[in-house]
Amino acid sequence: MRLANKVAIISGAASGMGAATARRFGKEGAKVVIADQLEGEGKIVAGEINNAGGTAVFMPLNVTDEAGWNKVVADTVAQFGRLDILVNNAGISGSAVNDLLESGIWERVMAVNSTGVFLGTAAAVRQMQKNGGGSIVNLSSISGVVGQTMVHMAYNASKGAVRTMTKSTAVQFGKDNIRCNSVHPGLMPPMRTSGATADPTVRAKMLRAVPLGRAGDVDEVANAILFLASDEASYVTGAELYVDGGYLAM
Repeated sequence: MRLANKVAIISGAASGMGAATARRFGKEGAKVVIADQLEGEGKIVAGEINNAGGTAVFMPLNVTDEAGWNKVVADTVAQFGRLDILVNNAGISGSAVNDLLESGIWERVMAVNSTGVFLGTAAAVRQMQKNGGGSIVNLSSISGVVGQTMVHMAYNASKGAVRTMTKSTAVQFGKDNIRCNSVHPGLMPPMRTSGATADPTVRAKMLRAVPLGRAGDVDEVANAILFLASDEASYVTGAELYVDGGYLAM
């Protein structure tokens, strides 16, 4: 198993890419903490992993709450003894808006998508330093590399912040044997918070810019996260892994 005896926290793991990653980690031997605000859905995912022979627990988390992050990390260590992997997956879309210049949307998207990643990283790094190392995988996006017309600029800005925050983390904490990499999904199944990008007409237009000619699957993102989290990527840090069907190669 590729993550045998590893302990992982995955934020936003009650649905979508986070849930797919949690299930994959469970199959690969990790002890998985499902950290999310959606308690019912999160407990279902944890139950699926446990029923399949893995180990998982649900812990409530609002990623914009620093105290909440510190509690999840402390509770994880109390239950499993250590923390080896953090996947900063939780995020919200910037396409479910009518006014692309609304300041309130900016504040909310930046709080969840970028500040949430910083707070999770800060809490995890302090524990990983005690462990002697660890791996952090941050979910950015193709939107963190290029500008787009159908989303609030906060989404591009927040995912761009995650992209460069990843490199900063890798540089600052490499001395502690802590690796940090980012994954950049392209067109995927709509998020719970998606707006325009869930519209079939908009999605068809977006697909024309994807060389592979199809949307991605959450399990394909989970595979990329698994590689970066595992010891197979032991000399990979500060890197960007695009899971976008070739979109950014255009």
